[in-house]
Amino acid sequence: MDTDAQLPERDRTPVPDQGPEERSRSARFPDTSARFRFRPLPLLACCVAFVLLLSAFVVQPFLIPSTSMQDTLEVGDRVLVNKLAYRFGGEPRRGDVVVFDGTGSFVHRETEENPVTGLLRGAGAAVGLARPADTDYVKRVIGIGGDRVTCCDKRGRIKVNGEPVTEGYVYPGDAASSVPFDIVVPEGKLWVMGDHRSRSRDSRDHLGEEGGGTVPVDKVIGRADWISWPVSRWTGLDRPPAFSRVPAPAGSHG
Repeated sequence: MDTDAQLPERDRTPVPDQGPEERSRSARFPDTSARFRFRPLPLLACCVAFVLLLSAFVVQPFLIPSTSMQDTLEVGDRVLVNKLAYRFGGEPRRGDVVVFDGTGSFVHRETEENPVTGLLRGAGAAVGLARPADTDYVKRVIGIGGDRVTCCDKRGRIKVNGEPVTEGYVYPGDAASSVPFDIVVPEGKLWVMGDHRSRSRDSRDHLGEEGGGTVPVDKVIGRADWISWPVSRWTGLDRPPAFSRVPAPAGSHG
């Protein structure tokens, strides 16, 4: 009897090839990591665009380039300029520290700048890393439209609408002004001065020019609200109480 005939036939072929499905389970589970791969350049571009939009419409860092606002502001300070402060009906008030475009009031000549250099400087200035444009200034509002601002009384104080103002923010040792003046600020204009009076070129220096040294309100870029850099100088720039007793301008119904 052939015993082999009674046994089931064995498959003598080698172990079958596992095929593509068994060789790579990833065929059934596609690799989706590529969809979420970190792409630094688009992310950086979005961040830069966001910062520039924020700087253009809401708040802009402004690098202090000179000593004209000492001791309130030092050279190299970065202040945050609130561009919404006067956007919705608000007006600059006496004592505010403002940044403005001096074209037509402090600057009466056109300045030429290489377009590429201007673009790079503008981008740097927008984030507080470069000097602002030569036509941008930071000063303190002393008189608003309708105010009569005079210098000085017998104690060397500026008077606004006949009220002497004790300016505690003026640089130690400086006089309120070494130049006498008497001006009525036109409506829609501002009389501005630096806190370091002996180092500041401000409204006093442009009395004989077009506009009489006053700055149009619509040229104000924003109000400086905060010193953001260096960290050791973090502080808010609050409106001082010096002008609290100043009466309304003559003829005002406010």
